[in-house]
Amino acid sequence: MTFLESMGHDFRKLKAQADKAIVQVTDEDLHWQPDPESNSIAILMKHLAGNMLSRWTDFLTTDGEKPNRNRDGEFVDDIHTRTDLTAIWERGWASAFHAIEALTPADLDKTVTIRGEAHSVPLALVRQHSHYAGHVGQIVYVAKHRAGSKWNTLSVPRKRTVQ
Repeated sequence: MTFLESMGHDFRKLKAQADKAIVQVTDEDLHWQPDPESNSIAILMKHLAGNMLSRWTDFLTTDGEKPNRNRDGEFVDDIHTRTDLTAIWERGWASAFHAIEALTPADLDKTVTIRGEAHSVPLALVRQHSHYAGHVGQIVYVAKHRAGSKWNTLSVPRKRTVQ
């Protein structure tokens, strides 16, 4: 598997893990916050989508921090229905997958800009993957907490060996 194929594969795995966690919580639990300074699943979904739409739109040709992005607004829990939240979530991921899957080996030698800072394309991919992985981990953690005993593990259950 090439680097680009690996990145596309791993970005899809991150989304799948988050999706498997999100379906295990109630609509109310999507908006639950452990404290006022912590993010709900809904806020994390909205933030990731906003980041993706900014970073991946015209990835190779424009700064990844678009002037129309309202980053602070991404941390306001104002998308009230699961349907609307899922729509923006899917739009963000579609933008990421479209941009990543359009990359060619020749693109790996190019430089992109994020917030005015130059990054090699591989570095930009790894940077975004790391960012998303951190937030997906938060989504999984909150979902597991809220689902409680109804939680279906996303990996090998405890006290089971991997074959």
